[in-house]
Amino acid sequence: MANALNGIRVLDLTLWQQGPMTTAMLADWGADVIKIEGPDSPDPGRSLVRYEAVPGGANAYFETHNRNKRGIIVDLKSDSGRDVFYKLVEEADVVVQNFRAGVAERLLIDFDSLRALKANLIYCQASGFGIEGPDATRPALDPLAQARGGVMSVTGEPDAPPTRTFAGFADQVSAFLLAYGIMVALFHRERTGEGQKVDGSLLQSILGVQAFNIGSYLISGTYAGSPVPRIPRRLTNPLWNHYRTSNNQWVMLAMAEVGRYWAPFRIAIHEAVGEEVGPETMSLNWIINNATLVLELIAKLDGIFATKTAREWVDLFREHDLLIEIAQDYSALESDPQVVANDMLITMEHPTHGPIKFVAPAVTLSATPGEIRTGAPEYGQHTEEVLLEAGYTWEDIARLRDERAIGA
Repeated sequence: MANALNGIRVLDLTLWQQGPMTTAMLADWGADVIKIEGPDSPDPGRSLVRYEAVPGGANAYFETHNRNKRGIIVDLKSDSGRDVFYKLVEEADVVVQNFRAGVAERLLIDFDSLRALKANLIYCQASGFGIEGPDATRPALDPLAQARGGVMSVTGEPDAPPTRTFAGFADQVSAFLLAYGIMVALFHRERTGEGQKVDGSLLQSILGVQAFNIGSYLISGTYAGSPVPRIPRRLTNPLWNHYRTSNNQWVMLAMAEVGRYWAPFRIAIHEAVGEEVGPETMSLNWIINNATLVLELIAKLDGIFATKTAREWVDLFREHDLLIEIAQDYSALESDPQVVANDMLITMEHPTHGPIKFVAPAVTLSATPGEIRTGAPEYGQHTEEVLLEAGYTWEDIARLRDERAIGA
């Protein structure tokens, strides 16, 4: 079965996570992604960041962000190495880089330089804080974007220190948006023949993923109606809350329509423990105007939920069509029936490490599904293969190696 992006060639100059994940997603849909590394500058994700079950085993960080790619080594600092890159650009559709501001210009591989070689090229520049402004040249990594972009101000309890989400949150969100931007640019090129530059940053993505929350604050001057950025659990809606159960798991309720769900909720609680809780009717106005009673109600519910296991509460609530889920840890995901039924995790046979499990592409196409076909490339693994495809002879390749334009 053909993939949706078969025939699209991407030159990937990125490292770490934001850029490599962008191109990995394009590769999942069939794009020929060529990962280009320098002879003295491999992607730090190869060794500096390693998550492996055993020493020398598969590197989860690098494999996740570089699956389905081919890898070559070219010295872009040398004239002959740059010429090799220019030749590859002539047959490419997309170039992606996440260098610090000014590096691409010094190497003569910036947008204007490459557009002179190929007018309809899609050029993607991934950055930390954006390519304009006083901090455009400053380095940025994921936690800095989470801090500067406001995520840490709304995460966690208000009396606790500011809290990050999971490591790589800004990187991943930025990668999704950059891949989306590249696809929009390719679609535009298909209709008009025009190439263009795609620009996205960690900071911009963090603002983008909080669009409603930030927009609400800009319009109302409050955080979702509350002057407290991080609303404490004890002051939230009792039906939009989480509770610890008897087996030390937590369950999350998500019933914002209090008037709709309160009656069946009270019935379910009575069925479970034989008690009546709260008033017979409830609304958001009641919650807003009865803060002390809400605190007492949540405290009572804390005790009630502690009487049964998480699974018992889920089974009971679903009988009453109430919205509830268990707060699962990663170990539970592999056996989650929804994850299994929808093939959200897949297993790939790695030539070195055997079967490796991956998170599958995060959206499904019925006719041209994405797939993970190969693991991440070894350092420079496909250098000769790619150059032969580009028209170089074995004699040319030997000469380029002697000149140290290619190869480690």
